[in-house]
Amino acid sequence: MKVMVMVRATRDSENEVMPSQQLLADMGRFNEELVNAGVMLAGEGLKPSAHGARVRFEGAKRDVVDGPFAETKQLIAGFWLWQVRSLDEAIEWARRCPNPFESGVSELEIRPVFEAGDFGEAFTPELREQEERLRERLGTQ
Repeated sequence: MKVMVMVRATRDSENEVMPSQQLLADMGRFNEELVNAGVMLAGEGLKPSAHGARVRFEGAKRDVVDGPFAETKQLIAGFWLWQVRSLDEAIEWARRCPNPFESGVSELEIRPVFEAGDFGEAFTPELREQEERLRERLGTQ
């Protein structure tokens, strides 16, 4: 099963407080453990929301809202994509993670990624073939 592990933003991350050399080293060791175990598929830190934008959909209308965004607790500061056997395994890995921020409370959110079978009959054989072709082109089987 694939899961996305999201690092929730903090006031410090939104204010571009950079991690210390020690935290970067600790996180690098943790990422290396994930890779060596065949768990980590991807992972990145994200710049603060002030550098981003949102596209809001309402019917055919599209509105662009520039950052920063007010609700820090609803923002993401980084993510991993992991391949694990179960949600419990993902939780165990997350518990081993260094604290992502050096001050205050940090939080990781773990969410399973949809798989083809989750969509039922709406995911027709033609749509499955299209998905497979796209994954082949991306190299993400």
